[in-house]
Amino acid sequence: MKILSRSYIAIVFAILYIPILVLMLFSFNSTASTGVFSGFSFQWYGELFKDARVFTALRNTLILAVSSSLISTVIATGAAVGLDRMRSAKIRGVINSVTNIPMMNPDIVTGVSMMLLFAFFGNLVGATADKLNFFTLLIAHITFNIPYVLLNITPRLRQMDRNLPEAARDLGCTPVQSFFKVELPFMMPSIIAGAIMAFTLSLDDFVISYFTSGSDFETLPILIYSLTKKEVKPNIYALSTLIIIAIISLLILSNVMSSRSNQSNAGSLRKGKDKLNGKENI
Repeated sequence: MKILSRSYIAIVFAILYIPILVLMLFSFNSTASTGVFSGFSFQWYGELFKDARVFTALRNTLILAVSSSLISTVIATGAAVGLDRMRSAKIRGVINSVTNIPMMNPDIVTGVSMMLLFAFFGNLVGATADKLNFFTLLIAHITFNIPYVLLNITPRLRQMDRNLPEAARDLGCTPVQSFFKVELPFMMPSIIAGAIMAFTLSLDDFVISYFTSGSDFETLPILIYSLTKKEVKPNIYALSTLIIIAIISLLILSNVMSSRSNQSNAGSLRKGKDKLNGKENI
């Protein structure tokens, strides 16, 4: 059974990652051939960095990813605190279920529905220009980012000792001061991890961006799609390799932050138990 399970895992990983490794390998090919690796070269990366359209799309993508991740993180943090303090468990459960809908929805359904929504409101206010622009794209990215950030913050907030904010208020802190001095620092590792995840999701989103972006704002995934309609050039392999490296780096950073958060929780619990045991012995 062990051999079968390991073989199955190996096959799954091969299917998932061999195409990516092949793409990364041929981004360093000295020729444009996709069948023969002629030699190691950085020439396609040089061609990539000479393309002004790529840098414009990269700038647009970074602006969109940073803006949507920051705004969605702020909204999700406030929502997590509000849900945590909500007294009715039924209402909290309903809100959590509704919040998870964007994660369960197929991207194409979300993209088409938001495109129709923006078109409807554009006609409602009598917009004569292009109804889809940077702001419609930003709203769409914030919408699908919020549930993922909320999913990171909510478990962390549930682990917090409920007596800590009360103790801070007993020592003279206002509710606002208690939040910023006690609750927010406790949630910060999860907030950072959620922001990194939101940035990653926004960075490589194509389907929703394709339906909610206008003609004057082009992101990297949309640019890559438009370029692959014709013959795929090797500089696209180089661009895809850089995107893959960036996403993997962010995911590793997010996992490191989560593991450190779990270790700090375990350390706090151990210290609390040691103190309790010390008092009992006394």
